[in-house]
Amino acid sequence: MRRLLYTGLIAMLAMVPYVGVAHAQDLTRDTSDPLYIQATGEVLSETTLTYWDNVLRLGERLSYGINDRLVIGAMVHFQQDFDGPEDGFSALDLGGVYRVGTAAGNSAHIISDVLFGLKVGGSSHVRTPYYADSTYYAGYRFGRQWAGVTLAATVQSNWIFDDQRGMAYIDFVPEAYFRIAQDWRLGTQFTLRKATNPHYDQEWLGGKIVRQYGRTQYAGHLDYEFESDELQVGVDVNVLF
Repeated sequence: MRRLLYTGLIAMLAMVPYVGVAHAQDLTRDTSDPLYIQATGEVLSETTLTYWDNVLRLGERLSYGINDRLVIGAMVHFQQDFDGPEDGFSALDLGGVYRVGTAAGNSAHIISDVLFGLKVGGSSHVRTPYYADSTYYAGYRFGRQWAGVTLAATVQSNWIFDDQRGMAYIDFVPEAYFRIAQDWRLGTQFTLRKATNPHYDQEWLGGKIVRQYGRTQYAGHLDYEFESDELQVGVDVNVLF
């Protein structure tokens, strides 16, 4: 499985010289692009459905463009465990993105964003870690967009304050996103998580295929975690209002 996933990732990265000359497309509606940011007054609904090991998770994120640089949003998930008691709602994720470099829609230079937020509450069965009543996070995302490809990377730190088991972890997430044809895209990413408690270290490799219809995108994704040998499959639906 690991060899197959690595082969697929290498094949997708090898496409960069070819997709870079793709026909110019409207980046202002490409909501699956890792460097996408909404314009003033736009609302984005992102619905996700993911399945792994007899567990089904449904998520919804709503975000609003305050202006061309600042987006705020909220996200929550509901999890159904078909083999055990791991049911319930996740923490409520309240956060935002602030674009510190390059105006939205300008693809000529490096783009950079500051990420920030707070996750509060939720069922102990769905929290990560299970004891975390609240998690604070902040990060930095940067990259560049071309007509046919976007390359980006995110570094995000998370802090969990608990009297007995406080913890922190850092995620490093490089991504490649290809506009391979009119209204078709491919994306891949690798997530490396290092925690102060090594039990929570993770390594995820994922890929997705996206089809766009106007201001709506449908995506299928496949993700594999190396530490736990866990495979996830799912679908995403993005609707821009």
